[in-house]
Amino acid sequence: MKSTTVIGFLGSTLDAAKFGPSRWNKWRPTVSICMQEDLRVDRFVLIHGSYHRRLAEFVMQDIRDVSPETEVVPHVMDFEDAWDFEEVYGKLLDFAREFDFDPDTQDYLIHITTGTHVAQICLFLLTEARYLPGKLLQTQPHKGGPQPIGTWASIDLDLSRYDSIASRFAEASAESTSFLKSGIETRNAAFNRMIEEIEQVAVRSRAPILLMGPTGAGKSQLARKVYELKKLRHQVEGPFVEVNCATLKGDSAMSALFGHKKGAFTGAVQDRPGLLKGADKGLLFLDEIGELGLDEQAMILRAIEEGRFLPVGADSEAKSEFQLIAGTNRNLIDEVAAGNFREDLFARLNLWTFALPGLAERREDIEPNLDYELERFAEREGTRVTFNKEARDRFLAFAESSSARWQGNFRDLAASVTRMATLCPTGRIDREAVDFETGRLARLWSGGSAGEDRLVGIIGADRLGSIDPFDRVQLDFVVQVCRQSISLSEAGRTLFAASREQRKSTNDSDRLRKYLARFELDWAAITH
Repeated sequence: MKSTTVIGFLGSTLDAAKFGPSRWNKWRPTVSICMQEDLRVDRFVLIHGSYHRRLAEFVMQDIRDVSPETEVVPHVMDFEDAWDFEEVYGKLLDFAREFDFDPDTQDYLIHITTGTHVAQICLFLLTEARYLPGKLLQTQPHKGGPQPIGTWASIDLDLSRYDSIASRFAEASAESTSFLKSGIETRNAAFNRMIEEIEQVAVRSRAPILLMGPTGAGKSQLARKVYELKKLRHQVEGPFVEVNCATLKGDSAMSALFGHKKGAFTGAVQDRPGLLKGADKGLLFLDEIGELGLDEQAMILRAIEEGRFLPVGADSEAKSEFQLIAGTNRNLIDEVAAGNFREDLFARLNLWTFALPGLAERREDIEPNLDYELERFAEREGTRVTFNKEARDRFLAFAESSSARWQGNFRDLAASVTRMATLCPTGRIDREAVDFETGRLARLWSGGSAGEDRLVGIIGADRLGSIDPFDRVQLDFVVQVCRQSISLSEAGRTLFAASREQRKSTNDSDRLRKYLARFELDWAAITH
């Protein structure tokens, strides 16, 4: 059976009492621990300051009287300021590192009822981090009349042992990841795993985060959601500052980012704090960071590492404490190799790097994002618009097909929904609106050739995407001839004139009818 060691502070107020029999009518937490019938204390490490040495000796003697088997070990720890978190934590950490712990043969209880609130918090943190390899010990007096013994309870910070707490933790984590996804129930497993990791990093680290991915993949929106999550957790106080580095060119880049002093250059008519200063205590999102020049990159690196930078024309440095999220659509490894991006800055950013997939790589997420964009339209315009079932199915069939390129990623989808919703005065998106929109997208992605425009108008973009490119050229020629002819027979004669003499049957209209049927078309569909 293991022996038990208690580690705790002397309570300069709670443990104090007048010398005499009356003290045994008072609850004194340190003494009461050794009076419990169901808790055997083999050793008590009592931490106290030099100033309270006399009280410590008084309490230790009472412990020996009520529990002769308990070895009391005094440990003097003085603080210049007992409410200075850094000092208290540092000295307790040194104590923990020097203490000869032996968890194989001893159980440790860390008493957190006595000591200043700062000391109690530090004991909790050190126990949670396993610098103090034990359980927390809480004591309290009995309710009612005077009773010196009170009650005690131990808390094991291994939350995996508490199903209800573990369940609530899992629910809170799920809420955070859903928050980062704007509440969208995404179905892409790889994306969901990435968001879960970003959630953990966001709430547990202040290190820079690098978001890589194509334009329109959602880097800016995700960065803002990370900020809002940290704001909810009271981890940031300042603002969210977003900078598109592609818009910062030449000498103005330094001034915009780091600020300038009045008179630093022509046009500097007053001091300017700069964007980094504006992000103090908050979050700075540098989108397209690969567009910055090497000089700006060097200044950014120093600002990240030291929280200091030199405004243009200034004699003294400015300070700003911010968390950085950087975004880029470039391959920064290639940019480093080409000498366009500083290797030391990339190394600093590359601790937490996440590659956001484009919409074409997350086609299963198009449907939930479609609903999300309709909700955004309703909030923005004050008008709720919905699809009828046939139109919704038709749009999703096109959107999720391989022919839908989604070159602009979620920006393309958002713009598409906005167009359909805006051009639908009845508040109901129908098949005609979908066909018109999918035709527009197909033309946009194909470069807008006249032939494809004609075919999209007849059979729709989704069906056109399933037709072989060689067949598209032939079909477009057939359509043009049909529209220039007054009848199916005339169009057939024009199309098959070169081969009429070699065939036994000259029923050109029947041959054309069968050709069009291959594509589920007829004369009326082409010429109406």
